Amino acid sequence: MHRRAALALLIAVALKWPQARAEDAPGFLAGTEDVPLMPGLRNDASTLVVFDKPQGRIVEVEAKGKVTRAAVEKFYAESLPPLGWSADGAHGWIREGESLRFAFKGRDGNLRVAFSLAPR
Repeated sequence: MHRRAALALLIAVALKWPQARAEDAPGFLAGTEDVPLMPGLRNDASTLVVFDKPQGRIVEVEAKGKVTRAAVEKFYAESLPPLGWSADGAHGWIREGESLRFAFKGRDGNLRVAFSLAPR
């Protein structure tokens, strides 16, 4: 009888425990552990696609927020080079066999940024 009660309590606690969601993970772009997420942007977990291949990882995800294109460009221009990324065009970066690209959707103040990380 005690086992059933303990199991029921464990299940109840697990169901009430807050679930971590990719869109709530602070600091990094969803699907990555090493690409920063600009403050003011939130990961949109519903857009997350991740593949791990022998040639490298592929991550596609969108982030959204009340930010401007200029602020996004400035943030990544300042934060990516110290992490080993080199600029590759207007909205592209390369590092150790990987390519990071981003594109804008929407307008300033209601912006979506589509990120694509793939092997070069």
